[in-house]
Order: sequence, then structure tokens, then C-alpha cells
Amino acid sequence: MDKKEDMIEVINRVKKVKRGFKGIEKESKEIRNYYGVNECFEIAQELFKYDSFQVRMLATFIMGSISYELESALVFLKERVSLDENWRVQEILAKAFDTYCENIGYNNSLQTIKDWLNSDNPNVRRAVTEGLRIWTSRDYFKQNPQIAVNILGKLKSDNSEYVRKSVGNALKDISKKHKELVKQEIETWNLSNGKIKQTYKFAIKYLDSKRGIKNE
Repeated sequence: MDKKEDMIEVINRVKKVKRGFKGIEKESKEIRNYYGVNECFEIAQELFKYDSFQVRMLATFIMGSISYELESALVFLKERVSLDENWRVQEILAKAFDTYCENIGYNNSLQTIKDWLNSDNPNVRRAVTEGLRIWTSRDYFKQNPQIAVNILGKLKSDNSEYVRKSVGNALKDISKKHKELVKQEIETWNLSNGKIKQTYKFAIKYLDSKRGIKNE
């Protein structure tokens, strides 16, 4: 079976996936295992042109799996996939970014993390905050939880509600094991700022006390 016929079969299977992403992820891994990096990049570029969001999810998974080996794939994720209007594709973008960080090492990913968090596109920023959850279960951040808290805390007043919710939930996750670190962070927050207050409401869920928080 040639590549074209093979891809047609894969596409037909992927289009049938109505919920979740495991089946699509499995297909992406099989493609990655069978084809070389450059071929995977070409395949993913073509797949991303499809109207089917499931096929674009597949393309995003493939790009994530080769992004640590091919910079063009990481750029594609940041500049092309982040513009996709389907929320399901954005969920896979977050997973793809985490795959990149895992493969090169989270400590080696810090500059890329910062670069993505400085993007004007909220989908790019959210791919980081959401993709790395639970942050302190990831290597490096597990040993350096304060760094994770510091990075997330800087986004407390992000212009995007989409991002702020992700930030608050990420801090909430961290607070389960690192209560004091998260408390120390949010005690510096000015809750008279509506954006910060919204992030705070998500972050505080597992903390015992709200005392000490600045309200003005």
C-alpha cells in the first residue's frame, strides 16, 4: 500500500472519532513510527488543510511528535495551529507543546516557554499554561515548584479570560502539594483588579484561608 492510500484509510478512521482523542493520538504514533521526520512534516501539513477537525487534530499530534527534532514543526504549531478556531484542536496544541517540552527536557524548554507566553495570541499562551498541567508533576518543575508558580503568577492579569482560567486552575493543581507556595504568591495579588480576582477564584479552591489577600 502506498502512502496516499494509507493516508486515505487513516483519515477515514479518524473522521469517525466523535469523542476524545486517544484513537487519533494512536494513529499519529503509528504514522510517526512508520515515516521519517520530514515525511511526517509533509503529511501533517497536508492533513491540516482538511475541513475535518479530527484530521487537523491528527496533524497537530504529528507536529508535536516531531517538534523537538524539526524546528519548522514547532513554528507550525505556534503560527498555524494556534489560529485554528476549533477548541478541540487547541486542546491538542496544548498536548503537542507538552510533548515538545518533555522530549527536550522541561529545564531546556524554559526559554521556549517564555517565548510562547509572550505571544500576542492567547491560544499560544494557553497552550503552555494548559499543556504543562499538572506543572509540578513534570520533571524539573517537580523539583522546582517555585519556578512554576512564578511563571504562572505573571499571567494572573492576562487579557484573555481563556488564559486566566487556565492559569488559575494550574495554580489550584499545584496548591494540592505546595499550599504555602501558592498562598505566598496570591497574597501579593491586588483583587481590586477584576482580571486578577477572576484568576484568584480558580487558584484558591484548595486553600484553607483567604486572609492576607490584598483587596485594594
